[in-house]
Amino acid sequence: MTSRSPAKAPTTRAQPERTTVGGGLLDAVAGLSRHAAALGTASVAVFLAMLALEFFYFQRLSGGILTLDLRVFGFTPDEGMAWLTALGRRSSEIIIVWHYLTFDLLFPALLSATFVSLILWTGHRLPRFAAMPARAQATLALGLVLPYTLADYVQNIVLIRLLSNFLNANPDSLAFASALTVTSFALAAVPIAVIATFYLAGRRPV
Repeated sequence: MTSRSPAKAPTTRAQPERTTVGGGLLDAVAGLSRHAAALGTASVAVFLAMLALEFFYFQRLSGGILTLDLRVFGFTPDEGMAWLTALGRRSSEIIIVWHYLTFDLLFPALLSATFVSLILWTGHRLPRFAAMPARAQATLALGLVLPYTLADYVQNIVLIRLLSNFLNANPDSLAFASALTVTSFALAAVPIAVIATFYLAGRRPV
């Protein structure tokens, strides 16, 4: 009489959790909180370089007229046309290259990453925010910052189009550029307000 060993239950190997492209991006964004200081320092350095170019070089080209995308409250079509006329073709090309295709190509993305990192860093001090999954925190931070990022780049594209061909400058296009400038500053104020709120709430004694 032979004995049979009990049949072994089939075993399955645990499958490693797959990370989607979107999930990987959110994980990377969530890690920005560790680099808030470095990103903030870089943003300040680039902004100061842009201001130095504006006040020590670009305004010499325009006869002392402030660049349009630094006007927080926008500008009239006449003011926009006066800036373009004062620059002329040669100076317009200089501003396109040394402002919009260099520093201001980098700055909106760098400032956006700084905003996200500071939202996450200050939020981690708040129990309710800290209790959220890391990807949810990253999604919230992106939702607060990306509207500014998009508005700033669209504004840059519109201003490059005006500078590259003065025939594109008319009351409608200049009014649109002005509206984009005001919108960009207004949308940048949203993450700034959130960061300030989170920071002050985190300092409040429990």
